[in-house]
Amino acid sequence: MTVLLWVSLLSLLVWLWLTCCHGFFWRTDVTLPERRAPDRWPDVAIVVPARDEADVLPLTLPGLLAQEYPGRARVILVDDHSGDGTAGLAAALADSGALPLTVTAPPPLPAGWTGKLWALRHGVELACAGPPADRPAYLLLTDADIAHGPRSLAALVSAAGSADLDLVSQMARLRVSTRWERLIVPAFVYFFAQLYPFRRSNRPGSRTAAAAGGCSLVRTDALERAGGVAAIRGAVIDDVSLAKAVKATGGRIWLGLAEQVDSVRPYPGLAPLWRMVSRSAYAQLRHSPALLLGTVLGLVLVYLVPPAATVAGLAAGRPDVAAAGAAAWALMAGTYLPMLRYYGRPALAAPLLPFTAFLYLLMTVDSAVQHRRGRGAAWKGRTYQGLPDN
Repeated sequence: MTVLLWVSLLSLLVWLWLTCCHGFFWRTDVTLPERRAPDRWPDVAIVVPARDEADVLPLTLPGLLAQEYPGRARVILVDDHSGDGTAGLAAALADSGALPLTVTAPPPLPAGWTGKLWALRHGVELACAGPPADRPAYLLLTDADIAHGPRSLAALVSAAGSADLDLVSQMARLRVSTRWERLIVPAFVYFFAQLYPFRRSNRPGSRTAAAAGGCSLVRTDALERAGGVAAIRGAVIDDVSLAKAVKATGGRIWLGLAEQVDSVRPYPGLAPLWRMVSRSAYAQLRHSPALLLGTVLGLVLVYLVPPAATVAGLAAGRPDVAAAGAAAWALMAGTYLPMLRYYGRPALAAPLLPFTAFLYLLMTVDSAVQHRRGRGAAWKGRTYQGLPDN
């Protein structure tokens, strides 16, 4: 029990540090910075890579085409060799808004590229073709399952111009309709913010850099300065890689929670949510067994020790152990409350975070197992095994 006391005290110290000294990762007030309308609205190209997205396009593409943007904008949907009629459906939706739509397809996927980034490269090249004067000043890179509010593009552009930002990214609000979505999704965003504290990422000079791939507005010249999409061509976690590339070349980046941007992709059960996490978890650890072991031990110490110490201390009549465990558990639950409120979940769900963290631990281990079996990061019929993550 003495060992458990010391371990529970260590967990409590970690939680005190996370709460007070880790970029206030748990706060949910990082939304688009104060912004003002530019004197002249710059040209924007919206690039949407899409592979087998016929189910969600009717919910998302009309909103993009109907953007209330005072300047000139266009939408380029890149059909990544879909087999469900994505391109035809997109073309049929072309008249659902005021912005012009181009539906195109990239050449066959070459070695060393992920499908999404190959499609993005094709869309960016098409957007920037022609005389330099006709190139868009900004590119909005957004996923086919992301629904934008009518003023989303205008808000992103005005924020970028007002704060002189080269990359503005919003983490879309994910669905929380099913029981498993309500359990997993808020924790997913909470863990991401813990790994990449938004305030640190947004600070010039900080080594932390992150973005959300579902909604990233980037200056065209900043993307070129970073080496273009080709610079991150093999990255499974492409959004973080893009942010690192832009920041490393002197760009100013910003990441926060969404106001008018929502994901409509359904996750009806645990299995699809499991795949969402496990397909990239081991890539996040750079396919390192040492980092995997450290991550597992860290998750146990930070998330599993507090409830275990609380229960064991009460059962053994050791109030010191129970108090240390309960204090750490309370800090954990307290930092989780803002994210639960953001997703409209009750405060009573906060103490369940250790159980969700245990599921994430299993997903991370499964990600490593799938990598060892040669399955790598599997997505929509493709497997990216051994690609470098920048």
